[in-house]
Amino acid sequence: MDRITLTPFETPFQATITPPGSKSLTNRALVIAALADGESKLSNVLFAEDTAVMIEGLRALGYELKADAKTATVSVKGRGGAVPESKADIACANSGTTIRFLTALCALGEGTYRLDGNERMRGRPIAELVMLLEELGAMVRYEAATGYPPVVVEAQGIPGGRAHFPSAYSSQYLSAVLMAAPYAKEAEVVVALGPGQTSWPYVEMTARLMALFGVNVWISRDGEDGRPSEMRVPREPYTARAYQIEPDASNATYFMAAAAVRPGASVRIPGLGEQSLQGDVAFARVLSDMGADVSLTADAITVGGPQRLKGIEVDMAPMPDAAMTLAAIAALADGPTTIRGLHTWRVKETDRLAALQAELRKLGAGAAVEGDTLRIEPAETVRPAEIETYDDHRMAMSFAVVGSRVPGITILGPDCVAKTYPDFFADLEALRG
Repeated sequence: MDRITLTPFETPFQATITPPGSKSLTNRALVIAALADGESKLSNVLFAEDTAVMIEGLRALGYELKADAKTATVSVKGRGGAVPESKADIACANSGTTIRFLTALCALGEGTYRLDGNERMRGRPIAELVMLLEELGAMVRYEAATGYPPVVVEAQGIPGGRAHFPSAYSSQYLSAVLMAAPYAKEAEVVVALGPGQTSWPYVEMTARLMALFGVNVWISRDGEDGRPSEMRVPREPYTARAYQIEPDASNATYFMAAAAVRPGASVRIPGLGEQSLQGDVAFARVLSDMGADVSLTADAITVGGPQRLKGIEVDMAPMPDAAMTLAAIAALADGPTTIRGLHTWRVKETDRLAALQAELRKLGAGAAVEGDTLRIEPAETVRPAEIETYDDHRMAMSFAVVGSRVPGITILGPDCVAKTYPDFFADLEALRG
């Protein structure tokens, strides 16, 4: 399918919808389960391109996984911190979690492992992960351009010890090392953290998931604001377990937003709430600040649409994926919206700052970029437009929300949603019923 034209919802909808399992939690749980001692059974697993790449990467390393898409389950036979194969060539496509997490996992092995991706992945930096691994005694080299994939891990285990991690392009670098750290060979891993950590809620998610598999990460905090200053990972094994993965909070933002832009509409999302491991549940509070009627309980989020959303000024550094949703619906708000903290957008599936600016202007909205800040002036009347997606799933899903409210929005290359949410357009249409 090369395009899809959205038909706006003519009347307010009242719906309950549960997105499929979290990509972030699925790929973290797969890695931790592979490192655990014993067999883990994962349920509500996301089956999409990014998770398929992770599953095949683990299989290439010799791990035994039984995946059943119909029941959304995967059983993983953990190898107690060992990497079964001594040589592997791992194709990571454009899955950032796969290449980052498996680079760290491969460092635990004994052998040579090559990790590569598609053309876009070869333009996404990985140097900060490599430097962190090298500080801990691992050996990683670049096959082509310094700082970018493909990388080759000459593995002899991770000795461990103390390292420093500044604010980086991606929190996934830190998460990758944390998950491998319990199996350091010689000393526990201690990471001193620089100020202004990127996407910190994702690091906390990693630590909380590790705790569920039996490894408690100790986090030291400094100052009145309690900023994280150090993380300490004990040398102790993960314990295999049954684990049910939460619905994807990032993908839930599209349905929250679809309700928020339609006066009188309401959507309830069970399985996500104040007890969620995922930081993107806080997007509900962003919508509340814009005037939406929001209820957030322990295990459910409900969002109702006001007569008109108002523009806001907000730092979205803790949840950059949800910031995509906000940027799209800002074109429909009353008053300008300023989104700060978008430094990671340049190195995502596409240059999201440039992409958002270009596509918002097609709608008739103003969009100005200054550093890592995007300022959006809403359109007086949203113009029909063909939206380029740049093969970026979040571009497609974010602007589909606009198309649920105003006519004439066509999404080009909509199949890119298969990266994390193959059934997205069907689920969005289900709100109508």
